[in-house]
Amino acid sequence: MRDSWATLGVDLHLDSAAAGSGRGVRAGLTHALREAVRGGRLSPGTRLPSSRTLAADLGIARNTVADAYADLVAEGWLTARQGSGTRVATRTAPRTEPSSARPGRVPAGPAHDLRPGSPDLASFPRAAWLKAARRAVTHAPNDAFGHADPRGRPELRAAVAEYSARTRGVHAEPERVIICAGFAQGLRLLGTVLAAGGGREAAVEAYGLDFHREILSGTGLRTHPLPFDALGTDPRGLTRGQNAPAAVLLTAAHQFPMGLPLHHERRATVVDWARSGGGLIIEDDYDGEFRYDRQPVGALQGLAPDRVAYLGTASKALAPALRLGWMILPRGLADEVAAAKGWADRAPGALEQLTLAEFITSGAYDRHVRSMRLRYRRRRDQLVRTLADRAPDVRVTGIAAGLHAVLELPEGTEAAVLRAAAWQQLAVEGLSAFRHPQAPPYGPDAIVVGYGTPADHGWTGALEALCRALA
Repeated sequence: MRDSWATLGVDLHLDSAAAGSGRGVRAGLTHALREAVRGGRLSPGTRLPSSRTLAADLGIARNTVADAYADLVAEGWLTARQGSGTRVATRTAPRTEPSSARPGRVPAGPAHDLRPGSPDLASFPRAAWLKAARRAVTHAPNDAFGHADPRGRPELRAAVAEYSARTRGVHAEPERVIICAGFAQGLRLLGTVLAAGGGREAAVEAYGLDFHREILSGTGLRTHPLPFDALGTDPRGLTRGQNAPAAVLLTAAHQFPMGLPLHHERRATVVDWARSGGGLIIEDDYDGEFRYDRQPVGALQGLAPDRVAYLGTASKALAPALRLGWMILPRGLADEVAAAKGWADRAPGALEQLTLAEFITSGAYDRHVRSMRLRYRRRRDQLVRTLADRAPDVRVTGIAAGLHAVLELPEGTEAAVLRAAAWQQLAVEGLSAFRHPQAPPYGPDAIVVGYGTPADHGWTGALEALCRALA
């Protein structure tokens, strides 16, 4: 029995108008294929249907297709090899230079990246992740392939609740866990709910990420900075009553970027503010797993589960591209956030969630974190030793935990160091880039160095470029 056209090979759409009127069938097909390649719709390496499949799709003779393919192979548009089929040929595109570029002077991007905020992506545990993915897909219930619950897969919510309670001291039940596509989505959802409830303002730390402030502003909440001093963020200025902010955003375990934990007395102060005035504490626990010279600082949420929205992600421990994060919320707030998330905003995908759940429950997540903790500590120690030898005027701070350090510089030299780093093709951030526009400067000039970002083979070169910039 002749095969149905619906079961043959790969699909290929050809514009019938491309053949033009007056051409023969073979010439028209050859022209349509050539134009699809020339216009970029068929990219180099694309495998074309077999002559039998395309002939069946187009309702023409198989020899006509074979002859058209042969013509295009002869012209260099296609290649045909035994066992590989017919593919679009790879051609060298002519090099072009921007009109403003000087001949022989192409601006170079950074050769070394020491910006904070990213782990060593080359260390992603590919084999272990693939093993977890296989097990997750093999054992996935049928409903995992249907429409997802906006709260997230129950398997991952249970795994996150157990892991956060065990490692971070969080009070968590799966019913209060909502899976989100990273911290940014979680913060946006919280801001949306707070603004819808009448909130007008959120307090933030004097130093932090500007796009977090932009997310809150985008939901309708104004942001104002809390003071910062030698003990870190100072929440004693949080107002109460009618003009109190709806929430305060804190990196309590390891202030970003300064690197200090929230002082124990100030932890009590902010919890008292939230309980007495009904405000919400949004806790960004962005790198709580990575500590080196001290016992882990437990999550602030453990002190007031009813007033803290705890946000964590797999971005630092695994990779940002996974887009996997979680919120552990007060019970009533969890329902509101789930409703705001809704059925139209269900990312990330169920299979990725099941894979992470398997990765956590199998112990692979813990093993990977411990391995990376040792690797990052070696890098941090090498950074401190090298700077003590090569740049003794630079004071390294904020290094008891996390993936970055603050390098305090002589007064008035931050801009000069950043220019020198650019000449060394080194990407770093100045501390002033993280300051809230309404916050006064604190302390000396400084740069923020992310020692987690480079792959192992690039770490030594990046450290050498940093020393040259500081010199």
